[in-house]
Amino acid sequence: FNLVESGGGSVQAGGSLTLSCTASETLDNAQVAWFRQAPGKEREGVSCISVSGGFRNYSKHVSGRFTVLRDKSKNAVYLQMTSLKPEDTAVYYCAALNVNYQCSLNRPVYDYWGQGTQVTVSS
Repeated sequence: FNLVESGGGSVQAGGSLTLSCTASETLDNAQVAWFRQAPGKEREGVSCISVSGGFRNYSKHVSGRFTVLRDKSKNAVYLQMTSLKPEDTAVYYCAALNVNYQCSLNRPVYDYWGQGTQVTVSS
């Protein structure tokens, strides 16, 4: 797997961004998660989506503001981020795991990672 994130950028608080995660191979059989890492902090799970898309999970910090979805026709997973806050500033990574059971926000279980995309939210 070669995962590539895109869509990061700089926005003002209250704004929106949509991140994309695409892969060199099919994501059809992979659960996919989004993680983020702010300077000086550990990488944390943000959201994940199961193989079917029927199971999704969100961290308490983004629930109600972020939405994860997948489009198998485009071999992509998206993270729609709204009502962005300065504390959302981080490098965002997507990760994939070829396990067809719900999805996890536990970082160590993921086998494949992208290089990250920077999201900066100014107040």
